[in-house]
Amino acid sequence: MHKHHAFAGLISGLGAAAIWGGMYVVSKVVLEVIPPFSLLTLRLIMGAIVLGIVIYFRNKRAGTKLVLTKEFFWKSFLVGFVGYGISLGFQFVGTKLSTASNGSLVTSATPAFVLIFAPFLLGEKSTPRRIIALVISTLGVLAVIDPRNAELSPSLFWGNMSLLAAALTWALYSVLVRKVSQSMDLLTSSTIMLLGGVPSSIALGIWEVNTQGIGTITPWIIGGLLFLGIISTAIAMFLWNYAFAELPAAVASLTFFAQPVVGTLLGWFFLAEKITPLFLAGGTLISIGILIATRE
Repeated sequence: MHKHHAFAGLISGLGAAAIWGGMYVVSKVVLEVIPPFSLLTLRLIMGAIVLGIVIYFRNKRAGTKLVLTKEFFWKSFLVGFVGYGISLGFQFVGTKLSTASNGSLVTSATPAFVLIFAPFLLGEKSTPRRIIALVISTLGVLAVIDPRNAELSPSLFWGNMSLLAAALTWALYSVLVRKVSQSMDLLTSSTIMLLGGVPSSIALGIWEVNTQGIGTITPWIIGGLLFLGIISTAIAMFLWNYAFAELPAAVASLTFFAQPVVGTLLGWFFLAEKITPLFLAGGTLISIGILIATRE
């Protein structure tokens, strides 16, 4: 593993998690006007178009042609279906049926699930160092999100189950990205992966629009859409895939923990939310965990 590549992978994973941590504020506003699956459809299509344009110019500059085999297409498409068709679907449903604090608590299990999938799908052994790093980082996340805010009432059961399914399938998606990226061009497969989520999100989106309708589209909403489509989808999804292509899955997955940290910092900056000593301790533990993992 090149030191340079490993560092770039780490920064990419943290970058993606940071963008998603900051996305909640924007998507909260946009979701009041556009229902979740309709928004997801727009995000995936915009993301794929943006990456498609990048590929077009990259190939034009290099003077190469895009070669797509059937196997390449379907492998990427199915990995995308797991991530954007299934996982994000569960996440939307879970967030709707449960609470936001439960959402961030349950999805923080993703790196632990990655550690479970990686040995089977990638043959990557779970070293004691990686397990220690995961434990320290997870404790940090628990401090940041403060599980005392979580609710475990029976009425939220299906929402919480759905969130758990989202964390599991996102871990599976991330490990599969690493598997696929070993033999394929990452930019092209990332683009096809985004398309993998489109069939199910279009179907659910049409149903949503028919049952709920769409609110008033203002310039602010269009700005929010562009942010979600270009930055949270095209750029962040590619950065996340790049992190998993360059780093062992167990190490890359720890960057996921930057999400609640960035989310809290933005809440403090824009919404004047309080930062607790617990948050500072948690942020420190997450950083220590990531450092331990990347030192091997």
